Amino acid sequence: MITSVVESWIETPLRHFVDDAGVELALLLHPSGQVLAQHGFARSVDVMSACALAAGIHATSDELGRMLDERPFAGLHHVGVSRQIFLAEARSRRGAYIFLTVFGAESSIGMVRLYFDELAARLVAAAPPEGATPAPALAEHFEQDLNRNLAVLFGRA
Repeated sequence: MITSVVESWIETPLRHFVDDAGVELALLLHPSGQVLAQHGFARSVDVMSACALAAGIHATSDELGRMLDERPFAGLHHVGVSRQIFLAEARSRRGAYIFLTVFGAESSIGMVRLYFDELAARLVAAAPPEGATPAPALAEHFEQDLNRNLAVLFGRA
């Protein structure tokens, strides 16, 4: 399966997670919906759709958590007929990221959560120094940045 990243420091932590947890699909994205890394997707339109949905679900669940428990939900898990998803926030010196993964019977939510914690720690360790923090995503550049990231991920840049 193909693993591709926009920023090189993300690649090793993501590869470790995918190999250890045995997942089918994985996405790391900015809370705005901009993709930073993907594993297992063959088409950019699928990545764009998954990122938009993940960002919306994350924002909604954060607000629901604040309303119910005065703090955001820590992670979401959904069981489907043949696959499951796990969505959670990972932080590094560069800020918060949303992580989405899809897995089947060859893995379990326990394995995914265990290796997600390791992924989060590896992202913290691998992140460039604080001075290298990129500028925040701005609405006027969002589509351009999204298209650039997708081009990088799918070898069109």
